[in-house]
Amino acid sequence: MFPPRVVTLLACFLVLSSPIAAAAEETPNHGLSMFGDLKYKSGFTHFEWTNPDAPKGGTMKLSALGTFDSLNPFLVKGATASGLGYLFQTLMARSEDEPFAQYGLVADGVTIAPDRTSVTYHLRPEATFSDGSPITPEDVVWSFETLTRPQMLLFHDYYADVVKGEKTGDHLVKFSFRDGRNRELPLIIGELPVLSKAYWTAHDFDKTTLEPPVGNGPYTIAAVDPGRSITYRRVPNWWGANLGVAKGRFNVDEIRYDYYRDTTVALEAFKAGAYDVRPENNSKAWATGYDGPALAAGLITKQDIPNALPQGMQGYVFNTRRQLFADPLVRRALGYAFDFEWTNKTLFYGLYTRSHSYWNNSELGSSGLPTGAELAFLEGYRGRIPDAVFTAEYAPPKTDGSGNLRDNLKQALDFLKQAGWSSKGKQLVNDKTGTPFEFEILESDISFERVTLPMIQNLQRLGITARLRTVDTSQYISRLNNFDFDMTTGQWPQSASPGNEQRDFWSSGAADRPGSRNLAGVKNPAIDALIEQLITVPDYEALKTTTHALDRILVNGYYVIPQWYRASSWIAYWNKFQRPTVAPTYYPTALDSWWVAPGKDSEIEAAKAKLPSAPK
Repeated sequence: MFPPRVVTLLACFLVLSSPIAAAAEETPNHGLSMFGDLKYKSGFTHFEWTNPDAPKGGTMKLSALGTFDSLNPFLVKGATASGLGYLFQTLMARSEDEPFAQYGLVADGVTIAPDRTSVTYHLRPEATFSDGSPITPEDVVWSFETLTRPQMLLFHDYYADVVKGEKTGDHLVKFSFRDGRNRELPLIIGELPVLSKAYWTAHDFDKTTLEPPVGNGPYTIAAVDPGRSITYRRVPNWWGANLGVAKGRFNVDEIRYDYYRDTTVALEAFKAGAYDVRPENNSKAWATGYDGPALAAGLITKQDIPNALPQGMQGYVFNTRRQLFADPLVRRALGYAFDFEWTNKTLFYGLYTRSHSYWNNSELGSSGLPTGAELAFLEGYRGRIPDAVFTAEYAPPKTDGSGNLRDNLKQALDFLKQAGWSSKGKQLVNDKTGTPFEFEILESDISFERVTLPMIQNLQRLGITARLRTVDTSQYISRLNNFDFDMTTGQWPQSASPGNEQRDFWSSGAADRPGSRNLAGVKNPAIDALIEQLITVPDYEALKTTTHALDRILVNGYYVIPQWYRASSWIAYWNKFQRPTVAPTYYPTALDSWWVAPGKDSEIEAAKAKLPSAPK
């Protein structure tokens, strides 16, 4: 269960960390790969995880939480409607069964300069926007210049090493780099969404809007009920439909998102047949919440699909901009008040694994003690990074799961005393100021109350007053964007190839920039140096070494109280859908590869009407 965050079209970050064999050839490459050969050769007809013969048609209803007031997904302000990624295509498309590969989409080819200081994209002449106008180099350049302005937050940092974009031919766009060291730039430029210069020149790009924008993707917006629902309709003659990256995808004619006020209401609506597909993040709901007539009748399927994705970090994040949490010893102490083992056994049915790294479920996560090149780098920052980086393998506090964490709380008090806090009656107070230890935990999902309230009780036993405040989605996003919180649940997704996005997560420059994902307010010169080193590593072994070092400093900085992860995807759906026999490794649910079985729409609707719980 993850709290809502600012919507971004950069759902996964891909990096380039080794030379591309054909980079210097005059013939454009049909794709780019981080290591070795591309899995799919030039002229490939479809990805293996799609069905090129999938029938088109039918509907897919999905759910979203909260509300929305904007159809511009590129702005930080406003609550953006779900599904807007269907409208906007990028220069290249990811292959979900390769960790570091992209293939042509808006661009049909790409050429990298021999010295790697520029990349040129060759645009497809047939690519158009939804209003019928052609996609031109001017559109691509305008998109880049608009999205990388300082106020555009993630895009600005993500493309910080790109000097400029320019038209160099009728269908050519060249991007020049600061130097040839940032080896992921050719790939991440491929993730650039292409927007219509003509449309946005006539509209204020920096204002939220409920007017459906011109896009270039396989769907357009068919209907908007502000704050309640949004419906997308498939473009019948979409220019990209027969490309290898799209064949067998985008099969459903109509996709609709209905908004619900909380997860409990949304789950009951799913069971009643109000919508069709439900990815699940709540263990209690997954274990017991789907029981009912529809599941018993075999009308609903539940699937637990393993994946190979790095799981990133989810945890209670400290806002270190607050003086209360400036001391890492205090942050470490409070971690002893969260009893994961009891929580997992009692609340989660034992379905989760404790987070211990910012790259869980991945070989990029650190383990043991640093050696070799990793140790050599860390030695250069000894005294400016936690000593534990050199002496002990990080592990979060553990309990026996009984609910008795007396020993953990004793350890927490020892740390707090070392940090200048003492018990005075039933309160913990600061030795110098006499100020009681009090703070607020900000959330937007009421389902987190059952997890957080027991921790608050444990904190009370330490003499600490913590108050849980659950707010609506819009207020939550606004407060996080302005770092107006003491503690909240933060989540940092990671790819199998980290790079430029780490600037937005952890860099000193992002710490004071509203809207960044450096929620903790991390400012550390060693982390800044590691991020830049990560961006310029020459090979995968160097990538692993650098990521291990970064991970060690982060976990030993105690910026979060680690929560949990799972290495699979839970999904439930009404049985009107079919899906390919092969699931992509890194995105196993891949809803855009599903299709409605012929005749199943009406068959399922008829079956719903016969259920005892069918809505009146």
